[in-house]
Amino acid sequence: HALAALDRAGLRLGPVVASPARWALLVKPYSMEQLGELLYAKDFVPGSLRFHGEGGYLALPPSETGTGTVRWERAPLPGSASPWVPDVEAVVDAVVDALTRTGVSAPEL
Repeated sequence: HALAALDRAGLRLGPVVASPARWALLVKPYSMEQLGELLYAKDFVPGSLRFHGEGGYLALPPSETGTGTVRWERAPLPGSASPWVPDVEAVVDAVVDALTRTGVSAPEL
């Protein structure tokens, strides 16, 4: 399980959105330049990873999409108007490592 691998790596995750086809780990806003630098520093980045930049969107629970219902795999804490989310750098490092070392597939993230 992908989240278990990230938990074992010690990554503190925020909310995680799950659709029938993929999962999305929510992070603090980032610039495409920042993301580009993070990815450029990696020896290998799985092509199956997806990122949402400025102007992009992500369906949130309990939305219905063409592939089915969107749900929380890890919901925000109850009563949290603004949930804690990690920086993109920590998530990119941990996700790329998990995908390249454990054989977990990106749709599970």
